[in-house]
Amino acid sequence: MDRRRQIRMSEAGLRTFLAEQQTVTCATLGPGGRPHLATLWYVLVDGCLHCWTYAATQKARNLERDPRATLLAEAGDVYAELRGVSMECDAELLRDPDQVLDIGVALAVRYGGADPAPELRAALAPRRSNGWGYGSARPGCRAGITGSSLASRRPTRSVRGR
Repeated sequence: MDRRRQIRMSEAGLRTFLAEQQTVTCATLGPGGRPHLATLWYVLVDGCLHCWTYAATQKARNLERDPRATLLAEAGDVYAELRGVSMECDAELLRDPDQVLDIGVALAVRYGGADPAPELRAALAPRRSNGWGYGSARPGCRAGITGSSLASRRPTRSVRGR
């Protein structure tokens, strides 16, 4: 069996991994075309990562111009522990105060004490994802995540492995 198949993360493993992590690194395209990276808190809802930010941030302006984003969650301190998921997403920016408040409250509950009233939220539904884990004893290692954003957009492609 090739190494890619050995390290694949299952869909259940992927959901569990994302539930255990605290942050994702969000890559968007800046105005000059270079990647812009930012760390975000998130809540996983029906296979979709819901994040918040303020409308004036660079990442928000980037997503308004081009809704494509790549998210990365990773963990492990030594090679045998390395694991993670990379997700290609299309962001849906929401400004409805009730929707923003809902995700703000969910983030405050998850992370404890955050101000639950930012002005913008991004729903990021993975279009493509890769999950991996280098520990050979990882049960059910296969990649992929399905889900939908508030607009019921589903990922168009799930990648099984890296």
